[in-house]
Amino acid sequence: MNMILLVVGKTDAGCWNDALVEYRERLKHYVPFEVEEIPDLKNAKNLSEDEQRTQEGQMILKRLSKGDYCVLLDSRGREFDSVQFASYLEKRFMSSVRRLVFVIGGAYGFSDGVYAVGDERLSLSRMTFSHQMIRAVFAEQLYRAMTVIRGEKYHH
Repeated sequence: MNMILLVVGKTDAGCWNDALVEYRERLKHYVPFEVEEIPDLKNAKNLSEDEQRTQEGQMILKRLSKGDYCVLLDSRGREFDSVQFASYLEKRFMSSVRRLVFVIGGAYGFSDGVYAVGDERLSLSRMTFSHQMIRAVFAEQLYRAMTVIRGEKYHH
């Protein structure tokens, strides 16, 4: 199974980008993992929040393939502790899904169209984090989950 982190926009804060690169490299020892960036919208300042969600949603939908298992990282999703998340991933690994795609939306969330195709919603916290920060935090949690699954000591 391949794991994809699909994100809207670029990370321009060096520290968060460095952390994301670090965990992306660590994860490759366990599972094929890639980060796919959808470009920022042009003239976003001239668009309403709904228009931004809709346009970003169209770009997200174009990146999804038939048979993908799509997990939306959303504040209204299910929450896990790190061990529960590892168990969740193990169950996904046992399924016949070719690509497990985690999606981080834009600043205003997901369009109705993206919600309609999402198989699940997960929340990393009830708190709000920047879209740049959450990429690194999520990649670290994926890495932590892999160490739990393998019985390695990083988790402790």
